[in-house]
Amino acid sequence: MVNKNLKETVKNAKYFLLDMDGTLYIGDKLIGDMDKTLATLRQCGKKIIYLTNNSSKSKQRYEEKLQKIGLFDPRDTVYTSGIATAEYLNSSFKGKSVYLMGTDALKKEFEEIGVNLVEDKTPDVCVLAYDTELTYDKLCRFVTYLKRGAYYIATHPDVNCPHPEVFIPDAGAFIKLIEASTGMLPAEIIGKPFDGMGKNLMRALGLGKDKFIMVGDRLHTDIAFGNNCGFASVLVLSGESDLDDIGKIEGKPDFVLNSLNDIIDYL
Repeated sequence: MVNKNLKETVKNAKYFLLDMDGTLYIGDKLIGDMDKTLATLRQCGKKIIYLTNNSSKSKQRYEEKLQKIGLFDPRDTVYTSGIATAEYLNSSFKGKSVYLMGTDALKKEFEEIGVNLVEDKTPDVCVLAYDTELTYDKLCRFVTYLKRGAYYIATHPDVNCPHPEVFIPDAGAFIKLIEASTGMLPAEIIGKPFDGMGKNLMRALGLGKDKFIMVGDRLHTDIAFGNNCGFASVLVLSGESDLDDIGKIEGKPDFVLNSLNDIIDYL
């Protein structure tokens, strides 16, 4: 597969932003020699950031999984939409009270980052995450606080989450449930395909758009995210999307590879 200018784009980039499932592995099985491919990227001076919308799991949990399947290196970083949301709150709502509808693991990360979480009083901000520990009480608190005027943020918009047997409801499905009940939608959504995670990374690392390459298997999330941030985007055909989808689904890749393993030819 010919990708004009990919070699020059890779040479100029410093960070590879990598989707995981469908891009690096499927289930717990690596796609080809992905461990060797990532090792080669590191040897060539490239930094790796694993980028995921899933805000139910902690950074540590992802690191443990990546270590287990032989991909994680201490030089790598895991960046979730949950962490990105907490960082955004610290920069734009510093000191404001926040009610988080999320897992205990995410609450712990928010607190470690310095977000002022509250439970039993009306907050300034309500954050909806992928809460796999959701209870009816949490849901009722959330909609009550929204109706009282709290600012509404969601970590990401994915309607479904991959699962071995069937797709299961993700944060986007919770957004639709709350909309049906209240008529309200988030004022802001941080995760892919929106540009919040990209803005955070550029600000934190002090780098311009040309220093990042987004790699993923989903046009409407990974590639659209790259487009919205102004990053070069590489669609890999090892997961959800195929060539026929390009032009039919939101997200226009700059380059297309059969899998990320083919990036070796452009280093």
